[in-house]
Amino acid sequence: MSGPEQTEAPLLARLAELAITVEMHRHPPLYTVAESRELRGTLPGGHIKNLFLRDKKRNQWLVTVLEDAEVDLKALRHVLGASGNLSFGSAELLAESLGIAPGSVTPFAVLNDQAGRVTMVLARNVLDHDPVNAHPLHNEATAAIGRDDLVRFLEACGHPPLLVDLP
Repeated sequence: MSGPEQTEAPLLARLAELAITVEMHRHPPLYTVAESRELRGTLPGGHIKNLFLRDKKRNQWLVTVLEDAEVDLKALRHVLGASGNLSFGSAELLAESLGIAPGSVTPFAVLNDQAGRVTMVLARNVLDHDPVNAHPLHNEATAAIGRDDLVRFLEACGHPPLLVDLP
């Protein structure tokens, strides 16, 4: 086993431990929301985008919003109580904190944050959709997970989501 299947194996094992099922949809690598829209056709549920952010004190957040949300980082900074401006975390910090590469950012990555350095932030309106579609730690598949199961997964990984209404 190599490649995407090897990457997602720990996630699938953890989901199985929690008796959470996901529906996996395989596809070529996707890097943008536009590519995702083009390829998915009629895949039901909420489609998301994920932002890996940090502030000047090196606090880190994984922010999950609906794919078409406009995120105002200046306003979000106040919602999160960030120190100074928010910026996107580097590829190195992303790999170090969440064990994933750019283009594969997903709420499932909290599985890899055993140190608890990253705060999981979920836009409340994501939970208006069931299922929620997210990458399974790589961008060559989409995993559809029930919204309640997503929250249960995040909590089980020690990352109960901070639910926010985006400004």
